[in-house]
Amino acid sequence: MNKPLLGLVLGGILGVFDGLTALVSAPETAPQIVGIVIGSTFKGLLAGVLIGWFANKVHSLPAGLIVGLAIGAFFAYLVAAMPTPDGKHYYWEIVLPGSVLGLIVGYATQTYAGPSVARS
Repeated sequence: MNKPLLGLVLGGILGVFDGLTALVSAPETAPQIVGIVIGSTFKGLLAGVLIGWFANKVHSLPAGLIVGLAIGAFFAYLVAAMPTPDGKHYYWEIVLPGSVLGLIVGYATQTYAGPSVARS
């Protein structure tokens, strides 16, 4: 499996769990959990492809971890910056699981994906 595809699959799977963490970290968001999980899955898919693309270009575990963390945190921050209707922000509740998603995908794409083959 190539690195962007592994990032896409793993990012999507972890995105579901990223969204489900809202039930633990912010139980008052339970009525919106379906939308949260869908949004987190999309965020995970996008972050996973970008992290996998980077892993395909740069073959370095430390760089993959840093970039994975940064991409995961960045996309999570974009979501956390949007306030709820009452004006509340959930920065830690969103950015922390998003960052962990990025770290895991960064590690997996650098470690487990097969070598990329150049086509001519």
